Amino acid sequence: MPSTNPRTYEPIPPRKLAFLGLGVMGYPMAAHLALAGHEVTVYNRTATKAQAWCSEYAGTRAPRHAATPRAAAQGADIVFCCVGNDDDLRSVTLGADGAFAGMAPGAIFVDHTTASAEVARELHGAARTLGLQFIDAPVSGGQAGAQNGLLTVMCGGDQAPFDAVQPVAMAFSRAFTRMGDSGAGQLTKMVNQICIAGLVQGLSEAVAFGQRAGLDMNLVLDVIGKGAAQSWQLDNRGKTMVADQFDFGFAVDWMRKDLGLVLDEGKRSGARLPVTALVDQFYGDVQQMGGNRWDTSSLLKRLK
Repeated sequence: MPSTNPRTYEPIPPRKLAFLGLGVMGYPMAAHLALAGHEVTVYNRTATKAQAWCSEYAGTRAPRHAATPRAAAQGADIVFCCVGNDDDLRSVTLGADGAFAGMAPGAIFVDHTTASAEVARELHGAARTLGLQFIDAPVSGGQAGAQNGLLTVMCGGDQAPFDAVQPVAMAFSRAFTRMGDSGAGQLTKMVNQICIAGLVQGLSEAVAFGQRAGLDMNLVLDVIGKGAAQSWQLDNRGKTMVADQFDFGFAVDWMRKDLGLVLDEGKRSGARLPVTALVDQFYGDVQQMGGNRWDTSSLLKRLK
């Protein structure tokens, strides 16, 4: 659900929207769209989640839930989506019950799933054949960003549909930026995850080193956070790492899925990713420790 902090939404004409996938990210993202005054129809594989969403936001413009992606997409100007992976994305877009079958010509599909650039280009082509528009738009900012309506969104696709979607999507975004043609959004998200993997491993080694040296690591983090070592990871995860707290945040399973996409793309493009490949193996160690749902900062655990 959105943050308890009140969010101010830019006044724009209400649109008829659909949102497919009400997980930890999709649920609050759809809520921000409804609270911004849009008419939102939702679909979720587990129907009780969609029913609960409609009950929670019953005070908005006639929220509805649909039994299939196709039914949710019928009559929608824009269909937003946030599911798990490439196969999940194909399952809600293609086929007789997929969203594409229910969308009217000219409607726009916006995919917030972290998926491959390959599937983004595939679905962009399939949509264009049907007279539809497709934008790949993975997000960064995690569950807190979704709840607070402050996600950073990296988009790939054609300019005209991007321009049409941007003011609507600002209901849950702090930045909504076109990075290039189809697939560019997913490739940008891969760059993001490469950066995070290296940063978290470095922070884990630093915390473990300081603890073994007997330093007051909370004080150390306060000091170095004012210098060149400062990062979002240090500011938001450093002290929880010191406190051995990992039962929140972006799950290790999700990070391994994302890094798998990165490494596959690296093989295709010839990009060398030695540190990323190593950190991916380290996350495998954390999974073996039972940390599948721990936050990505749990890399520290394998150093103790």
